[in-house]
Amino acid sequence: MFSFRKKAAMPSPGKTLPGRAQPIHTAERHFVNGRNLAPPYPDGFERVVFGMGCFWGAEKAFWNLPGVWVTAVGYAGGTTPNPTYEEVCSGLTGQNEVVLVVYDPKATSFESLLQIFWEGHDPTQGMRQGNDVGTQYRSALYYTTPAQLAAAEASRQSYGRALAAKGYGEITTEIAPAGPFYFAEDYHQQYLAKNPAGYCGLGGTGVSCPIGTGVAV
Repeated sequence: MFSFRKKAAMPSPGKTLPGRAQPIHTAERHFVNGRNLAPPYPDGFERVVFGMGCFWGAEKAFWNLPGVWVTAVGYAGGTTPNPTYEEVCSGLTGQNEVVLVVYDPKATSFESLLQIFWEGHDPTQGMRQGNDVGTQYRSALYYTTPAQLAAAEASRQSYGRALAAKGYGEITTEIAPAGPFYFAEDYHQQYLAKNPAGYCGLGGTGVSCPIGTGVAV
């Protein structure tokens, strides 16, 4: 049996769950727009993976944005392959609750996605978001291109200054290259579209992100 106690420290090497070789069952199509969740995606489109706490609310923040082709929730940033939700919640996978965003860079800018990301949660809380505590709720950005990395780092610095001016601590967001993305179970996909009154613990700081505004902070 697993210990389902929410843990606030990454598991030590050799202490993670083994997972499985085969993907767990998930939905084939997006509940809102009907597009395929899994690749292949249209040529020229880009991917980025965001961790903002509970992935239900994080996904909803992106799926209706102009230029976004499809979104999906899943697990990334850890070591256990193809984990289940229960395994991720045990704190023994290192995996994070994340949302995959596939977008057309000709129809939307990466900076606009960054603004939603930074303003949509509190990136200063370490292994938690509000009352949700555990490694799976950590703030993270997993990039897929050098340009995304450069924009993410620049935005972290500018938003960090904006947060500091309002009395917040340092940003704890993990910015790292995207590794494997494991699709979450069917019922998690577009959960808040299927369950409009469902739980959403996502909440920002109320501090505006200066990306794309030309405002020096």
